[in-house]
Amino acid sequence: MTTTVLAINPGSTSTEVGLFGRDGELWREDIVHNPDQLAPDVVDQLDYRRAALAPVIEKVEAGQLAAIAARGGPLKPMPGGTYLVNEAMLADYQAAKYANHASNLGALMADQIGATLGVKSYIVDPVTTDEFDAESRISGVPEIERRCRSHALNIKEVGRITAVSLGKDFVNTNLVVCHMGGGISVAALRGGKIVDVNDALLGMGPFSPERAGALPLEGLLKLAFSGEYTYEELKHKLSRAAGFKAYLGTNDLAEVVTRFRAGDALAHTIYRALVRQIAKEIGAMSTVLKGRLDGIVLTGGMAKSETLVADLTERINFIGAVTCIPGSLELEALATGVWRILENIETVKTYG
Repeated sequence: MTTTVLAINPGSTSTEVGLFGRDGELWREDIVHNPDQLAPDVVDQLDYRRAALAPVIEKVEAGQLAAIAARGGPLKPMPGGTYLVNEAMLADYQAAKYANHASNLGALMADQIGATLGVKSYIVDPVTTDEFDAESRISGVPEIERRCRSHALNIKEVGRITAVSLGKDFVNTNLVVCHMGGGISVAALRGGKIVDVNDALLGMGPFSPERAGALPLEGLLKLAFSGEYTYEELKHKLSRAAGFKAYLGTNDLAEVVTRFRAGDALAHTIYRALVRQIAKEIGAMSTVLKGRLDGIVLTGGMAKSETLVADLTERINFIGAVTCIPGSLELEALATGVWRILENIETVKTYG
């Protein structure tokens, strides 16, 4: 009897895998890879990562696996939902058509494992989930379009959990969801769709432990034309070496809190600026929903900080009720997305 779903979530230096029944998690493991053994082109890591997963996959009992759910890497812009892994998708991942990102390996590994075990493979709410309307795409410069790139997988999962706690259907719920991790996504969810969100990687929203967020344009132009950086060097600076790391030499929120409590004035100023910028973005997204929201959800790794959650809540609770769902529920989101297909709650989507 097919009663389980295997979820696979490849990260930059690890692969998280878990087995889920209809009622939740049965087990999970986080397989850490040696960075020195990971090829620069992620597709060339496929055999190495598959071999590392092999002992874990052997724990799956024959005949009990219903399907495999894999994290979806960057693809062309597409509506959210659960997609069957197909040849068009695999070809784009093999070619790294949209990004050379570790998450590209999710569907590639799932397809191979699924073929061996005789089950279908799916991806759920990939990072290029795009549900913007026309006005959300306008930047102010015709040559530059706002893009819908976010932590869609976790954002939608905590949105569904919050809707259930409110006794509402997800498709009838309006929420502002703030995912706070290495990057920060603040999304307006209307009727279960991400109708607006900052680009958490480059150039929009609050700064984060490592990312620059929105910047004064004149200062950015001066940096770009200073002659000190190549395009790739400046891109790295803004996406991997900005925020806390640039000001304080660390990307660890707990360390920043410890430092300002010990009297570090700069750490306190940078921390308070982070709180203010996140709150401002939450306020902005509440206006997208015209103030008609069922609540605000704080999630992601930084939501584990009671200090940050308390300080944010103090600033934003006048907008709506604040719920905290700390951490990232990516494996759970993958599994539940596939269960919705297997139980005919949703219709599977086709990439192409």
